[in-house]
Amino acid sequence: MLLDSTLLYTVLILCAVGVIAAALLYVVAQRFRVEEDERIDVVAAKLPGANCGGCGSAGCRNFAEKLVASEDLAGLFCPVGGAATMKDVADYLGRAPVEKAPQTAVVRCGGSCAKRPHTNLYDGAASCAMSAMLYGGQTGCIFGCLGGGDCAAACNFDALSMNALTGLPEVDQTRCTACGACAKACPKLLIELRNKGFRDRRVYVSCRNKDKGGVARKSCAAACIGCGKCVKACAFEAIALADNLAYIDSNKCRLCRKCVAECPTGAIVETGFPALKQTKDG
Repeated sequence: MLLDSTLLYTVLILCAVGVIAAALLYVVAQRFRVEEDERIDVVAAKLPGANCGGCGSAGCRNFAEKLVASEDLAGLFCPVGGAATMKDVADYLGRAPVEKAPQTAVVRCGGSCAKRPHTNLYDGAASCAMSAMLYGGQTGCIFGCLGGGDCAAACNFDALSMNALTGLPEVDQTRCTACGACAKACPKLLIELRNKGFRDRRVYVSCRNKDKGGVARKSCAAACIGCGKCVKACAFEAIALADNLAYIDSNKCRLCRKCVAECPTGAIVETGFPALKQTKDG
């Protein structure tokens, strides 16, 4: 009988403690409750939901929170959704839409296996990040692609793949969303986001070798040698030469392609242009 009473009292005490704890938790929850703007859910639903981090936020919902909280959308842009998505969001929030030219990733290395022969053999982990910490690469060019495929692994849209023949990554422009994940993954900073250009036509220097001309040319047949011929050929001042390396400003470039013809090593790449018609003699 005494045991039954003890057990009963124990159960009642535990129930009372549970009720008191629940009441305290309810009071605390109500006291420190944070009201969330209902517009966040609406804006998040308008975003593509890729959670790629290309906007600089920890996922689409976090980006939606920033958009709702910001009075000015300048500096906030979703590369996956693009201008159309940002306009939809801006219209809903009653803000000025963000204008930004569509971009795509380009690989700034033309040092294929044929143009950049190996001088040693790397036998470590198949990772660009790992090999970059250990040494300069398997060729004489310490600025070139390491071929580990970190960029392809970082892409959530299957827009990057490694070409087994050239040893270089290739970008599928139809799938690239310009999220920038591949650019962040490359330890050599060889992948750059550039404006897609008129009719998806682009001209850029596919090299980041900063060695002097003779040294650069010896390590890679496709290297920029800093000769400056492209700078002189450009009538729009779109090309600058620094640290023995040419760079083309896509905002100034008028796609005339005179620089392409002047480059002695073929380091300047043109993409998206129609093939030149062959003459009867050619």
